[in-house]
Amino acid sequence: MGYAAAAGRLDWAAAALYAAAIAWILGYDTIYAHQDREDDALVGVHSTARLFGDETRPFLAFCYAVALALIATAGSLAGLSWVFYAALLLPAGMLGWQLVRLDVDDPALCQRLFKANRDVGLAVGLAIMLGRL
Repeated sequence: MGYAAAAGRLDWAAAALYAAAIAWILGYDTIYAHQDREDDALVGVHSTARLFGDETRPFLAFCYAVALALIATAGSLAGLSWVFYAALLLPAGMLGWQLVRLDVDDPALCQRLFKANRDVGLAVGLAIMLGRL
């Protein structure tokens, strides 16, 4: 909605950004779900944390790679400058750091990694703003 309000229209850049958000949410929500996957098992909740278990890292890498590729595509479709792509290295590094640090058996760490995605979003927003300059 923010894109439509700012641009006054919906277009392919907005669609790519929306799809990127879905991929990114699948990733960070899986990290979040690892905090209580035992409780999910007890009540029968089917989560990506339960589905992927100890093999979450490749799933997360896929989600984050798709999200970053779609964000970059959105930037290209929106005609953002080269500065956007340079600045996109910051959120990419932040997501990579999550992949390296992830320990699905450490609920406190999963919570910190989940919360770190707020800053990833800020970094993506910054990249978009810089790309508009």
